[in-house]
Amino acid sequence: MDKAKEATHRITVCTNCRHIGKPCRPGLDLLKHLQAAISQAGAALSDDFSLEGSVCMAGCERPCTVSFQATAKATYLFGDIEDAADIGALVSFAQLYQDRPDGLTREGERPSALGGKTLARIPAAIVSAEYQPLPLH
Repeated sequence: MDKAKEATHRITVCTNCRHIGKPCRPGLDLLKHLQAAISQAGAALSDDFSLEGSVCMAGCERPCTVSFQATAKATYLFGDIEDAADIGALVSFAQLYQDRPDGLTREGERPSALGGKTLARIPAAIVSAEYQPLPLH
């Protein structure tokens, strides 16, 4: 029996507006439509990306917000995403992001529909868990 391949990339969509205390209908719709578009893009993409909603991504001034994350890759946060207008651009960015070993992209390489919508690019974290005792004085 083959074990299913675990997704290595994650897309998260803000689906709950904390400032109004209820679900974000546009975010929920965006998540549903993005899931369908990633599935239609083929197994190479759909098998490698998990999609989920999040309670709050602190992008309330620039909704709807969407993040792209993967281990050892830069994380991207996009805002002002319009469901129908930006779905194709998000799928294109997913393909680009998947192909980059470090996840880094220049603004000119990203789909033009995402121009001006990049809220953050967070470098991949390199965390050291090595114990360093504090000097005693």
